[in-house]
Amino acid sequence: MATQAEKRIAELTSQLTEHAYRYYVLDDPIISDGEYDQLFHELLSLEEAFPHLAADDSPTRRIGGAPLDKFEQVEHRLPMLSLENGFSAADLAEFADKLERFLNEPVTGGYSAEPKLDGLAVELIYRDGRFALGSTRGDGLTGENVSVQLRTINAIPLKLLGDPPPLLEVRGEIYMEKAGFEKLNRMQLDRGLQPFANPRNAAAGSLRQLDPAITAKRPLRFFAYSVSEPDATGCRSQVDLLEFLNRSGFPTCPHNKFCTDIDAVIGHYHSLASIRHQLPYDIDGMVVKVDRLQLQARLGIKSRAPRWAIAWKFPASQATTRLHGVEFQVGRTGAVTPVALLDPVSLDGATVSRATLHNQDEIDRKDLRIGDAVLVQRAGDVIPEVLRPVAEKRDGSEIPITIPTTCPACDSPLSKPEGEAVTRCTNIFCPAQRLRGLIHFCSKAGLDIDGLGKRYVEQLYEAGILQSIPDLFGLERDVLKDLDGWGEKSADNVLTAIERAKHPALSDFIAALGIRFIGETSAALLERHFPTLDKLSSATEEELLDIDGIGEQAARSLVSYFASQTTMDMIERLYRSGVQPVPRHAGGSAGALAGTTIVFTGSLSLSRDEAKKLVKEHGGAIASSVTSKVTHVVAGDKAGSKLKQAQEAGKVILTEAQFLELVSAK
Repeated sequence: MATQAEKRIAELTSQLTEHAYRYYVLDDPIISDGEYDQLFHELLSLEEAFPHLAADDSPTRRIGGAPLDKFEQVEHRLPMLSLENGFSAADLAEFADKLERFLNEPVTGGYSAEPKLDGLAVELIYRDGRFALGSTRGDGLTGENVSVQLRTINAIPLKLLGDPPPLLEVRGEIYMEKAGFEKLNRMQLDRGLQPFANPRNAAAGSLRQLDPAITAKRPLRFFAYSVSEPDATGCRSQVDLLEFLNRSGFPTCPHNKFCTDIDAVIGHYHSLASIRHQLPYDIDGMVVKVDRLQLQARLGIKSRAPRWAIAWKFPASQATTRLHGVEFQVGRTGAVTPVALLDPVSLDGATVSRATLHNQDEIDRKDLRIGDAVLVQRAGDVIPEVLRPVAEKRDGSEIPITIPTTCPACDSPLSKPEGEAVTRCTNIFCPAQRLRGLIHFCSKAGLDIDGLGKRYVEQLYEAGILQSIPDLFGLERDVLKDLDGWGEKSADNVLTAIERAKHPALSDFIAALGIRFIGETSAALLERHFPTLDKLSSATEEELLDIDGIGEQAARSLVSYFASQTTMDMIERLYRSGVQPVPRHAGGSAGALAGTTIVFTGSLSLSRDEAKKLVKEHGGAIASSVTSKVTHVVAGDKAGSKLKQAQEAGKVILTEAQFLELVSAK
C-alpha cells in the first residue's frame, strides 16, 4: 500500500504542479477548478494517511501551517536595491544621457520597459530547484522571513521547472488584483472590520499575518521581475531573463515590453498610462532597465540604486484639499454612506469635489473632522476617498463628524446591525431607497431601459408619476410628453423600451430587483437552478445553499426578500402589467453563446453596450480582461494588448463580422 501511495502521491504532485503552471503562468488551464480541487483533496487524503510521504514542496503545503510568534529577520545575501525616480520625458532623456556619458558610447541593445506594480517586494530563494526561504525587502539589506506565508500563494512555485542553477534568488512583487481587493473589503465591512485603504496595503497586511492560514485565504498574486545574480541563469539580457523566469514556473507581467530606444520607451509609457485604470491590478509607473546584462554589469550601482535602471512614475493620484461638509446618502438597500464635500481639486486628470468616507468606524479611525485639510486619493473611475486629515493644519475650529440617528430621507430611526460596520435605514417605504431602487432597475445593471437614465427617473419620481417598479409599466404617453424636456418622440421611445422590457431574461430581472447580496453573477446562477420566478420565490434557504456560489448571506437575503408581502404584491402587479421574465436560453437563437466568456477589444461598429447585450441575450458571459476563464476575444479595428494576450493564450479570435454571424444578428 505504501508503495502504491508513494507512486500516486508523486503523480498527483506532478499533475498539480503542471496545472498550477498552466493557470498562473500560461493563463491557459486545461482542467476546471473543480477537477483541480478533486486532485488536490486526493493528494491531501493520501498525505494524511501516509504523513512520512508528504514532501516539503507538496501543493498541500499551501493551506498554511502553525501560527508564528513573531517574524525572524533575514539578511539578504545581495542587497535588494531601490530605484531612482523620474517624473517626465525630460527626466528619462537625462537618464539616457547619463548612461551614455558613463559608458562613453551610446547604449546598444535597447531597454526593457516594465510596469511598476504597486505591491510589496519580496525575495524567493531556491536551492536545487526547491523553495527554501522567502523574505520581504525590508530596508534592502534585511527583511522579514515570511516563508510559510509565501508558500500559501499559488502563483509562487515550490519546485522549479527545467534545469535551474543550484542557488537562485528571485525578486518580485506580491500584489492583489482590484477585484480581489474589493471582495476582501466587502468581507471586512460585512464582518464589522476595518477595510483596507488600497490594494497595496491589503497585500502587505495579508502577507505579514503571523497566522499563515489567514494569508492562504487572501487573494494574493505574484509577478517575478529579476534575480540577484543574472549570470547564474546563462541569460544575456533582461528580456531573456524574464523568459527564463517564465520557463522556470514564475508568472511575469504581460505588459513588459522590449524597446529599441528611448523614443520607444516613452511611447510605451504613454501606452501604459492610457490603460492603467483598465488593468486588473494597480501600477504607479514604469521601470526602465538597460536590457543587456553585460551593460548592466558595466554600469554598476551608485549608493543604493542601480545606475542602469530608473522608475518613471505616473502623475500623482493624491492631493490635499479641505473637507468643508458631509452629505449622508441612503442607498437602495438602506445603507447610509457619508460622503465628504471637498473644495474642488485636480486629481489624476479629473476635478474632484466629493469623496467617500465609508462609515462611522472609518471616520473615527481616521479622526476626520469638518474643516480639516485632508489627503485625498483617486484610482481610475472609482469614487475618490479621503485617506487622512492633515492634523498639523488644525486651528481648533474643526467639527467632529457623526452619522445621524434618523434617516436623512424619511426621518425613521437608523440601526447598525450586530457585526456590521454599516448603518442602515430599515424603513422599506423610505423614499431614498425607493428612488435608488428605481434607478437601479432601469439602469444598465438592471433592465437597461433606453431613455430612463438617472436624471429622468429622478424627474418622474419627484413629479409623483413613478413611485414603484410596477408604475413603470403603467406610464402614459399623454403625461410623459408634456413633462419639461420631453415631447412626443421622447415619450414614444421610452414607452417602446418599456414594452420591450416586459419579457426580460430571468437573470436580468433578478439582478434588476436590487436584492441585497445578489448581483449579475449570482442572478445567473439562480436562473440555472430555478427556471421561473415563482420557483425561485418559494426556494428554501437549504435549496439555495446547495448552489455552488450562493453563500449564507445571499441565501438569507433571498428568503427574506420573497417572504415579504410587499415584495409579493409588487410581483403580482408586475404580472398583471404583462411582465413575464423568461429563462435566457428560451426561444430564438438564445443559447448560441452558452458556455462562452467573451472579451471585446478595439473599435467596433456596434456600441460596446450593444455588443455586451448581444452576448448576454445569447447565453454568454462578459469579461473585461483576458483571463483563464475567457474563451473568445472579439477584435475590432486597432485592437490593443488584449488581442496579443489572447493569441498567446490560444483563445478563439473573432472579427466583428464573425461575432455577428455567430449570434445571427441582422
